[in-house]
Amino acid sequence: MDVTELIPGLHFLRFPVGHAYLCHGPDGLTLIDISVPGSAPQIATALRALGHDPADLRRLMLTHFHTDHAGSAAEIAAWGNIEVCAHHADAPYLRGEAPGPPQDLPGWERPLFDQVSRHLPAAPPAPVWIDRELHDGDELAFGGGAIAVAVPGHTPGSVAFYLPGPRVLFAGDTAARRPGGQVIPGVLNTDRAQATASFRRLAGLDADIACFGHGEPVSRNAAVQLRAAARQLGDHKQ
Repeated sequence: MDVTELIPGLHFLRFPVGHAYLCHGPDGLTLIDISVPGSAPQIATALRALGHDPADLRRLMLTHFHTDHAGSAAEIAAWGNIEVCAHHADAPYLRGEAPGPPQDLPGWERPLFDQVSRHLPAAPPAPVWIDRELHDGDELAFGGGAIAVAVPGHTPGSVAFYLPGPRVLFAGDTAARRPGGQVIPGVLNTDRAQATASFRRLAGLDADIACFGHGEPVSRNAAVQLRAAARQLGDHKQ
């Protein structure tokens, strides 16, 4: 894992699978996603290198329940007084009360699914208590004021986070970026039609910076790239 500053107060924590992001400011430290199980020690090292202590973390925002985004949630929640937030539709899966729904995979996505699965443990991650179950439009106390944007489709309770002030979008897996730089709709979805509609919703936001679970962030004019990708979808459903 390595750490890159995107703008003052926002760092990109680059993992082989499932990236994480750190916001820090007057409202405290906030992590958005935390990669696969076993990632907590690397994240703690990154916090210390940036001059913070793991116990300084105040919020953990989970974009969805998948193991490559929420795998270390229980371990990180134990660092201190940390509010764990996720959309209400994914909360039962994160708490371990029910298995999450499977992905609806077209044939071309199956090799990708197998590739990602090789990086994940066979056992499910430890369950984590969700302190705040989010709904669409909820206001959140980080990044100068964030908004929860419900984007179902990748999972039933996928949620993005938008910071209107700095115009930063945390898209989770509703959008992604190819190694060559192209922004695309996310893959490995539970409901492809819903995921397409949710991608179009993200493309309608005025985002300058876009942060993804997979692929490098877009650091400038993100809305232009999101809207171009949405136009290419046309009326085609994933």
